[in-house]
Amino acid sequence: MKKIMCLSLVFLLSVPTFFAQAAEGSTERSSIFSFFNFGGDEKKPDDKTQSAEKKEPEETKLQRLTREADSGNLNSQMALGYIYLYGENDIKIDQKKAFHYYKLAAAQNDNIAVNNLASLYYSGIGVGQNFAMAAELFKKAVQLGNTEAAVNLAFLYLAGSGVQKDSKEAINYFVIAAQAGNPTAQFMLGYAYYKGHVVPQDYARAFDLLKASADAGYDDAQLMTGMLYRDGQGTPQNYGKSINYLQKSLRQGNLDAMMMLANMLTGGVKVTPNYATAHVLYNLASVRGAPDAAEERNSIEQRLNVEQLLQAQSQADSYQERPSSLTRYIRQTFGKNIKAYIDAAIAKRPVKTEKTV
Repeated sequence: MKKIMCLSLVFLLSVPTFFAQAAEGSTERSSIFSFFNFGGDEKKPDDKTQSAEKKEPEETKLQRLTREADSGNLNSQMALGYIYLYGENDIKIDQKKAFHYYKLAAAQNDNIAVNNLASLYYSGIGVGQNFAMAAELFKKAVQLGNTEAAVNLAFLYLAGSGVQKDSKEAINYFVIAAQAGNPTAQFMLGYAYYKGHVVPQDYARAFDLLKASADAGYDDAQLMTGMLYRDGQGTPQNYGKSINYLQKSLRQGNLDAMMMLANMLTGGVKVTPNYATAHVLYNLASVRGAPDAAEERNSIEQRLNVEQLLQAQSQADSYQERPSSLTRYIRQTFGKNIKAYIDAAIAKRPVKTEKTV
């Protein structure tokens, strides 16, 4: 479910993240498989009965789902949409059929189905690419109660994709989703408060929202929370908590967190210097292209003996970033640096954010 569809130079949406949920009624669920039951819930035929009378061949799961979907069963329509989108067992991917069944499901005004159909229009999967139709359907999904659609629509307004660029509308939709506990929206709204974009600059409000997203596992939110603790903005200054959040972020591979913590450990901030750990972090950051990281790494080598240096290099070699599912979701869907959407709006320039697979 983590396949990525890269279909726009300006604003990229990852199709799988819009299809992570299935429908039953009109509320949001966490798994598209929630309505499947492939277990042994059917009674096995009696051996005597089976031998006495020849049974007709049972319909396959695909045949059953198709029959039910064509009869108007919402769950089966959603299931077939997903199956044809990604393929399952011997069933080949068929994007047009995926679009067909998601369209049938959306016609029943299920908020998840409408959101999924919007993403198909946005990405041009099974249908001609149509940003305006995608925006219209996202709006409908929001009205039906889908908070993911509110986030999707907010990014459309920031990027001007299918709609006129409008930061105020974007923030309004982020508010809707943030109030529902969506961590992506909490981060974006928190960053807007931090920068004072559309909303008044408010470090305390920014801290609360960013910390909520950080605690949900988003690496950039952990970076920002660590920075706010370091600087005492919106919260009492606390270097211990700052380092804690920066460590969480750098474990996920966040380049800025590596540099920020390395700078703190070399004595830039009032914490106990740790040049060996700083060397590890600068070493990792230099490989990832951080400006001045290699120079900083080389400058502190003289503070380490041979044993410490070899150990630091070994630790850098063995490092493996482990992004959380939330971090992967946001990177794959909206890009590696989603702050860039608000930064670009402030600077009145095109959005440039790198997607990662």
